[in-house]
Amino acid sequence: MNNQSFWYLENVDVTGIFCPKKIGRGDMDKHSHKTYKRGEYIYLPEEHADRIYFLTEGRVKIGTYGESGKEITKAILNKGEVFGELSLVGETKRRDFAYAMEETMVCVLTVDEMKSLMREHNGLNMFIMKIMGSRMLEMENRLESLVFKDSRTRIIEYLHGLGAKKGQRVGYETLVRKFMTHQEIANLTATSRQTVTTVLNELRNKNVITFNRRRLLIRDMEQLLSEA
Repeated sequence: MNNQSFWYLENVDVTGIFCPKKIGRGDMDKHSHKTYKRGEYIYLPEEHADRIYFLTEGRVKIGTYGESGKEITKAILNKGEVFGELSLVGETKRRDFAYAMEETMVCVLTVDEMKSLMREHNGLNMFIMKIMGSRMLEMENRLESLVFKDSRTRIIEYLHGLGAKKGQRVGYETLVRKFMTHQEIANLTATSRQTVTTVLNELRNKNVITFNRRRLLIRDMEQLLSEA
């Protein structure tokens, strides 16, 4: 199942709303487009929170830093996703960072611009509520998994969730493009890179998955989940 339908809610073309083209103005956009190089921060903790970002190309990591300075990854976002949305509900300073994992383009809106769009397009209200609700649910599930499940189970369930949310069905198999590094998976599952490598190799040896740096292919989603 491809997650693209998430970004087309109640027949609302979210891309067309966030980044509309001006008629007769060539390629000029109504809202600001910004490009970030790989490794560049879009924003950092404690910065003023007055912008909302719509990801049009690339990948973005959302995370924070623990007391010891250790990086904690909250999410890895792909094309079509929104971030910085907490500024809509009163966040005045960023509590996390946004980092371009590859060359990335975003459409940038101020809070006032976003609120104006929400008044003009009723479907956007539900869209933003769905974003916030799904992210809250995802964080609760990750916390529950961290408390009650072992490292191997957390990794396998993460892979299954990745396939369900961002995978594309290819016959009986599920393809996830732009697969993450083992360290990124470790950061998202609160495990070690070595443990992730061990589990991935084990699943590959059982022919449950195949993978390389560019993609993950899940042979059978149900079989993968049964390994947890």
